Amino acid sequence: MSSSGSTSNLATTRRVAVVTGASGGLGRALVRQLADDGYDVALLARGRAGLDAAAAEVRRRGRSALAIPTDVADWEQVDAAATRVVDELGPIDVWINNAMTTVFATIADTRPAELRRATEVTYFGQVHGTMAALARMRERDAGTIVSIGSALAYRGIPMQSAYCGSKFAVRGFMESLRCELIADGSNIRVSQVHMPAMNTPQFGWCRSRTDVHPMPVPPIYEPDRCARAVMRVIEGGQRQKIYGVWNWMLVKLNQVMPGVGDQYMGRTGIDSQLTDIPIDRDRPDDLEQPVDDVCDHGATGIFGDQDGGMLTWNFASMLPSTIAEAGRAGAARLREVVRQRR
Repeated sequence: MSSSGSTSNLATTRRVAVVTGASGGLGRALVRQLADDGYDVALLARGRAGLDAAAAEVRRRGRSALAIPTDVADWEQVDAAATRVVDELGPIDVWINNAMTTVFATIADTRPAELRRATEVTYFGQVHGTMAALARMRERDAGTIVSIGSALAYRGIPMQSAYCGSKFAVRGFMESLRCELIADGSNIRVSQVHMPAMNTPQFGWCRSRTDVHPMPVPPIYEPDRCARAVMRVIEGGQRQKIYGVWNWMLVKLNQVMPGVGDQYMGRTGIDSQLTDIPIDRDRPDDLEQPVDDVCDHGATGIFGDQDGGMLTWNFASMLPSTIAEAGRAGAARLREVVRQRR
């Protein structure tokens, strides 16, 4: 009797999560955290080596893993993946839209086809994942859809037009969806988690038109720390979370004084995204093909010495010049406003 009761209890408490962009970066950290928290995990990404390694991490934690090679820009692939998840793992409790790609380049140096492809992955990838999840969750009127956003969904910066434009669009799409679910009286939840700069492999494998290695704008956070923040949002049912105090401050400042943000990013935005590490512009990148198909790249990038968020010496040492530059940007904006009113 006790054995059958135990089996029944396990069946009723089993939870299933889907993560897109699961083979590397934040997606990889989310996969591990979900498994630690008792979820069976479906992993969607393009790179076979990264997928296999991530799935192995789930299984080592005692949970079931289903790795499905998927290009989220293709609706039919995403829809087919969702069907496999339900058939092989069970009803989907959580779907996390995380997949992205971008081009580190000014708009003048970005080709239209590159901009389109980055948008198809980063924006339409979230749209496709959301629609596939909704089609399954509506049957039970239950589930949580999580959109991984960014502070760059509120503040555009130079050399990131493809990424910023996509994240702005995702935010609008998710807000529209939330309103429709409220109108329907649905119990499906939608949460957006806007992330700070993270030490992920994307800076080593996204397409770049620079001669040096791009980098995240400090403060930089480790992916595992951000994954735990996402889990807190899922567990607490928050509609939105801007993670990182500095991130939150920048978003709020931009809402009040966007012109100052324009001036500040115009003065500092390019240099703050560049290292002094030379790179080959023709290196393999993930815009069209995965770079982790043969070799696994894991969750983290090359900036591990800076990934302590606001508590690192690197970020603290930058604060005086950051504040001074912000002051100069504010003064420049004031001069611009005065000039326009004359």
